Amino acid sequence: MILSMTGFGKAVKVINNKKITAEVKSLNSKQLDLSVRVPQGYRALELDLRNMVAHKLNRGKVDLYVFCEPIEGAASVSINLSVLKQYKAQLQDMATELGISEPEDWYATLLRLPDALKSDVNVSEVSDEEMEAVKQVVAEALDGLVAFRVQEGARLETFFKEKIAAIQDLLNNVEPYEHSRVEKIKARIYESLQKLEGVTVDNNRFEQELIFYIEKLDITEEKIRLQNHLNYFLATMADGDNQGKKLGFISQEMGREINTTGSKANQAELQKLVVEMKDHLEQIKEQVLNVL
Repeated sequence: MILSMTGFGKAVKVINNKKITAEVKSLNSKQLDLSVRVPQGYRALELDLRNMVAHKLNRGKVDLYVFCEPIEGAASVSINLSVLKQYKAQLQDMATELGISEPEDWYATLLRLPDALKSDVNVSEVSDEEMEAVKQVVAEALDGLVAFRVQEGARLETFFKEKIAAIQDLLNNVEPYEHSRVEKIKARIYESLQKLEGVTVDNNRFEQELIFYIEKLDITEEKIRLQNHLNYFLATMADGDNQGKKLGFISQEMGREINTTGSKANQAELQKLVVEMKDHLEQIKEQVLNVL
């Protein structure tokens, strides 16, 4: 089973007349790129929260936000008059210095500024019980994100199986063209030789040289290696965890074999099959970046 690096989780817990909310989201990244935002009163927990995220998510660009707010009816909210006075004085000084007009609607301007309102609940006063509640709510949010990753991983697995099957069908269609390709190459070279005036063709020598030339265009090894890579890709998806990087390496190897097959094809029908293989492979490479 594979997991996606994309996910979102949210959890809420009420304690001590406060509503604690944790939100965590993740996107793809080569390693763990973690950003944590918590209220000032919970700063002592930041290292523990980082360790929790690292243990649970392994890698990805992860943003963790923890909010704390009083529950409805648990605390009164009032205008922070002293702060608004300072804001108003600074805005008036700025308008005078820059030569711009003052706001037409002071109420709307001032009330949008940070800390314009204050609550009777002091979020900086944190008990041990509340600290433990913060850890619990973050753990629940992380569980939600992991469940999201599992769901997205199942979708990716279905997508990869469809694309690998498409490449397999195209690879199976290569064989019918191989014999006709040799005959066409032989006829084209012989026809070109016939057009040369005053040149006598030694058929025995021609056959020998043709064998050497055809050997250079043989794609048997490329077909075998590509088949092995297709099988290995499917086996890797079904085995173990954190397969994203390995699947990326396998898809690169698949690309090498497909490109070599294209350079040796020397036939329009085979080139068309190669182009279609590349199209499916590019879609695999794009989505494999999202695999954990």
